[in-house]
Amino acid sequence: MAQVLFVYKEVAMLREAGEDVSSMVAILSYDEKPGIQAISNTAPDLPPEPGKHPTVSRDYEYVRHGTLSLMAGIDLLNGQVHGQVVDRHRSQEFILFLKQLDQVYPSSAKIRIVLDNHSAHTSKETRSYLASVPNRFEFIFTPKHGSWLNLIEMFFSKITRTMLRGIRVSSKQELRERIELYLNEVNES
Repeated sequence: MAQVLFVYKEVAMLREAGEDVSSMVAILSYDEKPGIQAISNTAPDLPPEPGKHPTVSRDYEYVRHGTLSLMAGIDLLNGQVHGQVVDRHRSQEFILFLKQLDQVYPSSAKIRIVLDNHSAHTSKETRSYLASVPNRFEFIFTPKHGSWLNLIEMFFSKITRTMLRGIRVSSKQELRERIELYLNEVNES
């Protein structure tokens, strides 16, 4: 826990200093949001009617098209959200996310990531990839049962309460596109 809190204190100090350290270090808060359901209605929603029902009415039945996982990291120095919407979140998807980060940041920068102890983060495949890019990534693990320390959880809470709340889509692909659009809009604002 002390390591995670030290990272956040370091971020605060770097931000207060106002110096551009992007060529030296990137600090991200990372996690996965699994099980995002792609659900469609069986009947159209009914609009509100004054005197009858004040809100949109929706049939309780639905069609389930499957689930997606959002893998996301927030750059704690500039607020940029890096995300990938995937069918599963195994080691190979995590390694693809790391490769995406590797392309985004200058090769001279060390990429420090606050993350949990998910098996994909410590797997043989992940360790093998990390060995192929020595000194590029540094992992700071949250303690067991301490995922609340990871700031990305706040972002997942917000996306759940706003964009994903009551969402209905016609397919997994539509859900993927809408999540990606949301991430783009967050980064623009």
